[in-house]
Amino acid sequence: MSVFNSPFLLGFEQFERTIDRISKLSSDSYPPYNIEQLSASLLRITIAVAGFEKKDLEISLEGNQLQIRGAKSDEDGDKIYIHRGIATRQFQRNFILAEGIVVEEASMENGLLFVDLSQPINSEESKKIEIKDNRNKIKDKLISFENGKSNR
Repeated sequence: MSVFNSPFLLGFEQFERTIDRISKLSSDSYPPYNIEQLSASLLRITIAVAGFEKKDLEISLEGNQLQIRGAKSDEDGDKIYIHRGIATRQFQRNFILAEGIVVEEASMENGLLFVDLSQPINSEESKKIEIKDNRNKIKDKLISFENGKSNR
């Protein structure tokens, strides 16, 4: 049973689907990444992509899922390695973005891929909801047949 099945949580079906998708994502730790908060509204994902060039990487946004893929062509086919510790294998890294987060830009420097995101500043204001008198509402909708006129 999901926590979102509570009668007090209405309209959270999208969150439940997102959590299901996150749990199904690969738990692969390659390539390593950081997520930093640069300011109140800016985030940065930094991914270590040593050995990859810009042409080997692809970033796409499908709905609220940010996909970062890397595939290196095998140009080193003629090299003989005694030890190969620098991984340049194919990868796909997925991030589920909250509603309203926008991908601003992507850049590379010194073997690191930076993806900058902005998020709206959440103003958590309290809002009063007016309570209307239901009797007057029903009375206004009734049609009076006196003199052929309605109460509208």
